[in-house]
Amino acid sequence: MRNLLVTGGAGFIGSNFARYMLSQYPDYRVTVYDKLTYAGNLENLKDLWDNPRFSFVQGDIADAAKVDGVVGELKIDTIVNFAAETHVDRSLLEPGSFIMTDVYGTYVLLEAAKKHGIERYHQVSTDEVYGAVLEGRSRETDPLEPRSPYSASKAGADLLVLSYHTSFGLPVTITRGANNIGPYQYPEKVVPLFITNAIDGQPLPVYGDGQQMRDYQFVLDHCEAIDVVLHHGQVGQVYNAGSGVETRNLDMACAILDLLGKPRSLIQHVTDRPGHDRRYALDCSRIRAIGWQPRHTFAQALEETVRWYVDNEAWWRPIKEGGYFKEYYARNYAHRERLK
Repeated sequence: MRNLLVTGGAGFIGSNFARYMLSQYPDYRVTVYDKLTYAGNLENLKDLWDNPRFSFVQGDIADAAKVDGVVGELKIDTIVNFAAETHVDRSLLEPGSFIMTDVYGTYVLLEAAKKHGIERYHQVSTDEVYGAVLEGRSRETDPLEPRSPYSASKAGADLLVLSYHTSFGLPVTITRGANNIGPYQYPEKVVPLFITNAIDGQPLPVYGDGQQMRDYQFVLDHCEAIDVVLHHGQVGQVYNAGSGVETRNLDMACAILDLLGKPRSLIQHVTDRPGHDRRYALDCSRIRAIGWQPRHTFAQALEETVRWYVDNEAWWRPIKEGGYFKEYYARNYAHRERLK
């Protein structure tokens, strides 16, 4: 594996992964393939443009001819698929785009991987495919019980990937990651939304009672997990990747306000979203057995994330002031009743 195609590589986790792999492996080439939808941003990759081992191609993973041409012409030997519609709230508003990108797009990539005989296809998935986990921790062998159009589309993609291994012998691996936080995350997601709202003294809209439990891991820890699975994981296997520590959303909001020196009165409880899972928790013993463990605690990950958004206002402010973000924010939050 020396010539990687990182699909969705202009997004949050993908751009961090491209940067990480180029820094870790001086003989690797990385091509980012991205449609540049609202969450794909070339600014996320600006420090890589002068790297002779980096290249960028704009394209949709659902475009079979384009994908086939890129994989063949660039002699790609490894595909790491980050390309996906990923936001649960948006999936409730417009589920069709999630099916097209997350399921059909994955099929297109798998077909190209099969045709060109690549060495490894890696699918980046999510802990949300397991559904709510009220007790214990999800293992890779547990049944998938997605509860939103987003998680359902990711579950469908996972099953399709595994079917290509069983049916065609395609060398695949999957990681199911916990919630990522860190640099370059589009501010519709809860942590950057709360950070940027707090910086501006705006309310932090906490769904329901805020007691939902999430595992927030630092994005570079997740990048390292994918790296370890690519090089040491068993073909045909799924690997959970998370910190193993759950945090209540309300506690996360309070921690952000404390780090920024903002009053907790900015917290505003609003009506919950439909089907909001109360808890996710991963059993990560399988990936730890092949040499990975997170480097950041939740407190360290959150502090680094807050510091990045404070220092990079020029990156996120144009996004939040743009019409696309404002339209989504109004659609998702304006109708929600404020709770006492």
